[in-house]
Amino acid sequence: MSLLLVEDDRADAILVEELIIDAAADFGLVWAETMADAERELAAARPDCVLLDLNLPDADGIAALDRISAVNPTVPVIVLTGLSDEPFGVSAVASGAQDYLVKGRVDPEMLRRAVLYAIERKRAELVAVELHASQLRARENARLERGLLPSPLLLENPGVEIVAKYRPSRENALLGGDFYDFVQTADRTVHVMIGDVAGHGADEAALGVALRIAWRTLTLAGLRGSDRMGQLGRILHAERASTKIFATVLSLAIPPDSPKIFAVRAGHPGMLLHGGGTVEWVEPPGGPALGLRSAGWEAHQVDLPKGYGLVLLTDGLFEGHSGNGNERLGEDGLLELARSIASLPGPEFVEALIDGAEERAQAHGGLTDDIAVVRVERTGF
Repeated sequence: MSLLLVEDDRADAILVEELIIDAAADFGLVWAETMADAERELAAARPDCVLLDLNLPDADGIAALDRISAVNPTVPVIVLTGLSDEPFGVSAVASGAQDYLVKGRVDPEMLRRAVLYAIERKRAELVAVELHASQLRARENARLERGLLPSPLLLENPGVEIVAKYRPSRENALLGGDFYDFVQTADRTVHVMIGDVAGHGADEAALGVALRIAWRTLTLAGLRGSDRMGQLGRILHAERASTKIFATVLSLAIPPDSPKIFAVRAGHPGMLLHGGGTVEWVEPPGGPALGLRSAGWEAHQVDLPKGYGLVLLTDGLFEGHSGNGNERLGEDGLLELARSIASLPGPEFVEALIDGAEERAQAHGGLTDDIAVVRVERTGF
């Protein structure tokens, strides 16, 4: 166990060294006569504890403690005071030191116990700080995820069945920007959207929340097709933290009385058409991702027969490894997986699809991106 003694008085330094020897503790001692020397020692290696005199040629009082903390705030500090300076020791503890000792009133056992106590107290403080920060991050992530994954805004007997699943990737403790939404307007058209902000973290998640809320608001305000997508692009330009951030979006409009639906795709992957024991890949013509260009989106008709469901997804589902070397699952691998479970009903199909992709990636540590999957099926028209 290593100690750094910061003390300008040679006699006091020798006294501390003798106390350590008499304590029969496994302590190694490095002596620094000035704060500048101490800062160099701290920068070179982290001691287990610092014994700090508050009266140094180049630092005095609490300023000396502050300089130690500035170099390494994780190091426990015991302040050494004279008989007349004991109030400074109390102030130093209030300012972040773990303990104080009065010179001339310390015996070897007291020094040994003070060092061990200071180390454990500092460790407990750091754990408490990290736990608090972790709890704050968890609450922040939960709020962002609620914003990314809202409750459907549908009328009574909406005429569709929707299955939505979101599986966050927590291996790297990163919050992704996958999002989706469902809105049914007064004409009973059901609007479904899924999107993905490129990147991970709170900024990307917050942008995803902004785009999701904007899409819902624009839909309820009557904007459709390319007009709605163009406005989303403007919002992304205004809200993104970096010009390198972009987002992909796929939006569907499902009328109440027709097997034809309308899809607008902005750089987003295609969909799976699942039903009748089969699965096909459906990829309507698309325009650029939001943030790359400001135009180029059009609505295209897609068939959605009764008894079939369209499965919208984010690319995290197929960009993971397939288990064969460094090969990715890819869209073809995803389609093959989907066809192997095509006989399953909608909710079980979605669960099995995600589980299957995760299983194939296990040899490479599992899926490394958040996943959103939405299956929408008509219940009658």
